[in-house]
Amino acid sequence: MDLFRSEEMNLVQLIIPVESAHHAMTYLGELGLFQFKDLNSDKSPFQRTYAKQVKRCGEMLRKVQFLKDQLVKAGISPSKGISAGKEIDLDELEVKLTELEIELSNINSSSDVLLRSYSELLEFQLVLNKAGMFFYSAQSKAHAQHREFEEGSSIPIAESIESPLLLEQELLSEPSKQSRLGFITGLIAKSKASAFERILFRATRGNLFLKQAELDAPVQDPATGEKMEKVVFLVFFSGERAKQKVMKICEAFGANKYPFPEDAGKQAQMLDEVSARLVELKTTIDAGDRHRDNILSAVATDIELWDSIVKKEKAVNHTLNMLSIDVTRKCLVAEGWCPVSAEVQIQDALERAASDSNSQVVTIFQVIKTKELPPTYFKTNKFTGAFQEIVDAYGIARYQEANPAVFTVITFPFLFAVMFGDWGHGICLFLAVMWLLINEKKYSSQKLGDIMSMAFSGRYVILLMSLFSIYTGFIYNEFFSVPFALFGSSAYQCSDSTCSTAYTTGLVKTQSAPYIFGVDPVWHGSSTELTFLNSLKMKMSILLGVAQMNLGIFLSFFNALFFKNDLNIWYQFVPQIIFLNALFGYLSILIIVKWCTGSTADLYHVMIYMFLSPTGDLEGNQLFPGQKYLQIILLLLAVIAIPWMLLPKPLILRSRHIKNSQGHAYSMLRDSEHEAEDLNHEVDEAEEEEFEFSEEFVHQMIHTIEFVLGAVSNTASYLRLWALSLAHSELSSVFYDKVLLLTWGFQNVIIIIVGVIIFIFATVGVLLCMETLSAFLHALRLHWVEFQNKFYEGDGHKFAPYSFSTIDEE
Repeated sequence: MDLFRSEEMNLVQLIIPVESAHHAMTYLGELGLFQFKDLNSDKSPFQRTYAKQVKRCGEMLRKVQFLKDQLVKAGISPSKGISAGKEIDLDELEVKLTELEIELSNINSSSDVLLRSYSELLEFQLVLNKAGMFFYSAQSKAHAQHREFEEGSSIPIAESIESPLLLEQELLSEPSKQSRLGFITGLIAKSKASAFERILFRATRGNLFLKQAELDAPVQDPATGEKMEKVVFLVFFSGERAKQKVMKICEAFGANKYPFPEDAGKQAQMLDEVSARLVELKTTIDAGDRHRDNILSAVATDIELWDSIVKKEKAVNHTLNMLSIDVTRKCLVAEGWCPVSAEVQIQDALERAASDSNSQVVTIFQVIKTKELPPTYFKTNKFTGAFQEIVDAYGIARYQEANPAVFTVITFPFLFAVMFGDWGHGICLFLAVMWLLINEKKYSSQKLGDIMSMAFSGRYVILLMSLFSIYTGFIYNEFFSVPFALFGSSAYQCSDSTCSTAYTTGLVKTQSAPYIFGVDPVWHGSSTELTFLNSLKMKMSILLGVAQMNLGIFLSFFNALFFKNDLNIWYQFVPQIIFLNALFGYLSILIIVKWCTGSTADLYHVMIYMFLSPTGDLEGNQLFPGQKYLQIILLLLAVIAIPWMLLPKPLILRSRHIKNSQGHAYSMLRDSEHEAEDLNHEVDEAEEEEFEFSEEFVHQMIHTIEFVLGAVSNTASYLRLWALSLAHSELSSVFYDKVLLLTWGFQNVIIIIVGVIIFIFATVGVLLCMETLSAFLHALRLHWVEFQNKFYEGDGHKFAPYSFSTIDEE
């Protein structure tokens, strides 16, 4: 069974000729079964041999990302498929990326300048239109007033109304006291218009005239490039000081000022020139955009291929930096871990690399003997991978220890279903997960959100959870809390109309055999329903818990057997299995005997007085002959098991350590040839044999206390199966009785529709979402704490091979 124990690993040394190193790293990256060790950990990234190549690839990746950003900005989707069989030289690709970056940067900068000019001219056009309308309306009013004045007065008027509106009037004799009326036009953000008006009024003490006109649509601001709502303003003022104040206020508010001629003819001429210029700029901008889109369309077909090539090249050079160079600088030395089953594939890849690079020397592949703990590697698929992730979230398995994921595949969804048992809710979960499975290819190629990604990665876990929920729903005989007689008729019948509220009378047993499968539907709705289901589910939770804890202890036995640790077998496994089963295994037997015999014995009383009064008479709580003497024997075994776990192991380890120390006091003389090797071997053994009796004794004492107390607390913890199952059943019953049936009784279509909608939302939101999450987390806790702590060390490190398939994830 590949998943029960991790793959056997070897520490391997590779001596690779420099000329074939690049090909070797490429083929090993495609294979993805070799984990390199960093032999240059004492060097900084800049001191390594291939630092320049890594930096070069990083710069190329930056250019590729720049092109991707331009594609996103232009709304062009890159081709998803990577062109196969298309070989591209890295130097040529670097030159091409540089040329494309420079060309697109120039196009973007020119486009930005043109767009800024276009935005400014567009604003200028709007100012000419809006301000021109104001001057035209003012001039029209002046003509009308002039005609009225001529008709009502005989005094000749020397001045013509056609003269400029703001003509200087040199009426004052002193030139220093002459004042000129001026104006400024421009645009300002609509959100700043009111504050702009107030500041102008205060700064000039009301000696101004302000005219504002809102634009019909938002315009693009030349400075920021963002579209915003703006207002055209026209400010009249008198004097140079007022002009300076108005100019500073405009700058402070970020207003764009534009020149405006007083003469109507010049206004029309300028408006024509601006319109013509806008048309020219629009044509130029469109031509630039088309040219950029053509370039990007050509880039889109190959961008994914370029990205893959550069990322692989960077990964190759980054891995080469982990290798050490021998003194001749002709070979690279690599060390790393690989599965024993993959050694032939790795050697084939290295031979192919030497052949393709025309190397005269083949790569040397040799296994190194080491005491270092190898990494843990399990071969998983899309089905078992999610269950392995559940176990790995607690801790990575130690090298070749028993893997809980093998049993988690069944026990996890089953314990979930014990708490979630309702075949109606299970069908809803099944339909939801079937949608994910049908669209598996579609979703696997998409980038999903956090919640959707978790649901999709655990789709097979949810599938088993739904199937087991349907199974336990049939056992509980609940379909949205409604019982059905699917497996034949009930074993009980109502003798009168009061049987639904009766405790024992009113129900008559009509057949000797019980209901074929699951809970008899007659229990639902009776006054004894809660009492019966509480008893059933509580006892069932204890049975399941004791069974799973026994499985965990037996897995510790298989671990000890595999690693040939006889101390753990005799002084850990044996006393643990005796202690657990002398108490809670015995309780499980009593539960089964009581079910089979129909006894009315009180198991609480039996277990309590087993400790308080072991020799006392059981009276009416005796389930079988000799029960009292069996209880005394089991209690004695449980008491003996505690020092059995605590004392022998540290004492035996101390004895072995003393014996080994005495054995190494004298040794044979060595010949000079092997002296250094033997000395190193002895140093390793001495380091390994360091032993502190006090530390070992304290460790064993903690382990003993943890197990003894945990045997009680863990068994009690499994009662959560009963509690959550009961809560799920009662919530489902409340929603059905108090929402659906209650509204159905009103015989009103609107009330019924509202009731059905509330029932659906309550079922989906509370029972199918919140209860699913709650049951999932509780099943997770039972596996991590109650099950895995019996045997699982979880202090290993995961096998992380050098692979091109993980480049995008990194």
